[in-house]
Amino acid sequence: MIIRTRFAPSPTGFMHIGNLRTAIFEYLLAKSNDGKFILRIEDTDQSRKVDGAIDFIYDTLKLCNISIDEGPNNNGEYGPYIQSERAKIYKDYALKLVEENHAYYCFCNEERLENLRKIATKNKKPFMYDGHCKKLSKEEVLEKIKNGEKYVIRQKMPKYGKSTYIDQVYGKITIENSVLEDQILLKSDGLPTYNFANVIDDHLMKITHVIRGNEYLSQTPKYNLLYEAFGWQAPTYIHVPMVLGTDGNKLSKRNKDASFMDLYKDGYLPEAIVNYLVLLGWSPNDNQEIFSMNELIKNFDISKISKSPSTYDIKKLQWFNANYIKKMDDEKYYQFVLPYLKEVYDLTTYDKNWIEKLVQIYKNHISYGKQIVEETKMFFDDEFKISEEAINFMQENNTDIVINTFKNKILNIKKWTIENINFAISETKKETNEKGKLLYMPIRIKTTGLMHGPELADTLYLIGKTTVLKRLEDNL
Repeated sequence: MIIRTRFAPSPTGFMHIGNLRTAIFEYLLAKSNDGKFILRIEDTDQSRKVDGAIDFIYDTLKLCNISIDEGPNNNGEYGPYIQSERAKIYKDYALKLVEENHAYYCFCNEERLENLRKIATKNKKPFMYDGHCKKLSKEEVLEKIKNGEKYVIRQKMPKYGKSTYIDQVYGKITIENSVLEDQILLKSDGLPTYNFANVIDDHLMKITHVIRGNEYLSQTPKYNLLYEAFGWQAPTYIHVPMVLGTDGNKLSKRNKDASFMDLYKDGYLPEAIVNYLVLLGWSPNDNQEIFSMNELIKNFDISKISKSPSTYDIKKLQWFNANYIKKMDDEKYYQFVLPYLKEVYDLTTYDKNWIEKLVQIYKNHISYGKQIVEETKMFFDDEFKISEEAINFMQENNTDIVINTFKNKILNIKKWTIENINFAISETKKETNEKGKLLYMPIRIKTTGLMHGPELADTLYLIGKTTVLKRLEDNL
């Protein structure tokens, strides 16, 4: 059997990272078994569709090195791969369920449904459709259709007994049938609901494994009852734990959580994002944390997916991203951070060698591309602010001797080089008998406004002798 997985996003804008993690899992499952990865666009809710969103999805997957075997732009034998183009297929299958008494026409208007919702709320019970139209005779149904009354088609659920299935992560799942609502399969506009279209498409596209969030654990019996009604084999289910924000809520676009493109534009590398996201809910056999895509494919095993939710931690992502930035060759790194500097600062008066040296000293200090702007602010703006912590440090320690001694040393420097600046620091150390932070920190604070940073001599060289002297003379 060829493993076939599918990623089925809605075209509602940029892809949020929780959704991307699902795509990564589906891709790794397929490729680790020499299978196929299918992209299907679920656009049955036309009101939420965003122009260009399909391109966003393709762009995101391409940047993440996730190749699509079949999809809207990679046509295969099971297309079309956009649900709005498959409307007739769903209607035919819905009508078949009606004929075989697994579904029925429902003509209830919104007013009646809203009244049922109010009663449920009053009784402090979850709303469930009461099956009113299930009692209609075939003649009554035909008469209503003939009169042009709007209708939906609902699935006829069993009201007694239990439904059980096996999930690859959570094991045996059993749900009381009495909690299963007669869900809508076909809406009044002729388009299917998400639940119905998924079943039809997964079967027709020969999807063998379905990966989705564990919030669907209790919904899966509805899908399985449809498979049973058609006499089809259900796919293997793999429900994955949710990704939560630091506030404990599920990540989502509606909560304005970061999308992949938001991160990408800020200078987070796709390979670092993929690496981080795959470890949210999945763990390898050893303690390895940094993986290439090929290594992930080789090591991916669904038995290593956790049942527990994971917390999306931007600081941990930054740690991953910093590791990938450090591994960049110098020219690629330069081209990576240069656009962020150009967007904020006028670089036309600066020598290219100076810019290259500037970004290079921060290669081991930044966690994402855009961070270079704030880190290098002191080189472009004399109005830098010294933090309260730094001011307190200067006031609590006798730093004037170090500052004045160092200032006198660099006044005598004829050629402004890193070597000569280091010599001036060394001579200051000898004369003041200070070392460590009591030597370096006062100089750094006075010249950069910061308590920590790249190599001090490199930093001062790039600031320039004139500016360094001016800053050493200025009061805090």
